[in-house]
Amino acid sequence: MAVELQILGRAVKAAQYRQHRALDSRLASVGSTLAQWDALRAVGRAPGASARELAAATFQSEQAFGTLAGRLVAQGLVDRRPGHGRRIEHHLTPEGNRVLKAGHVVADSVLEECFEGLTEPERAALLGLLLKIEGQPGG
Repeated sequence: MAVELQILGRAVKAAQYRQHRALDSRLASVGSTLAQWDALRAVGRAPGASARELAAATFQSEQAFGTLAGRLVAQGLVDRRPGHGRRIEHHLTPEGNRVLKAGHVVADSVLEECFEGLTEPERAALLGLLLKIEGQPGG
């Protein structure tokens, strides 16, 4: 029996939607939203990255990331510093690092709940299949 691709696509989207709603709701407890925490995570992974690089890492347009980064700067979570040429580099502040770390604890809990119905081999298989779809090694 062939799998209907629209049903498969919707199931992937539904799982992502459930995960994002839970993350966004629970990240409020550490003073963040999912979009903010994801941006902090990207800056934490690549200190000194440009807005263009961070936009790509967070699946946003440069304009949307620039607006979000401006809010993070205003909240004292990110510093923007001049880089080479016209490049503006992004770095976490100590408070940004604290929120990022607190968000990791929340995310680990939420994701454990989201995937609790899968065994470890099923989780590994799902990850491998998703990486394969994305064209990444290991998939």
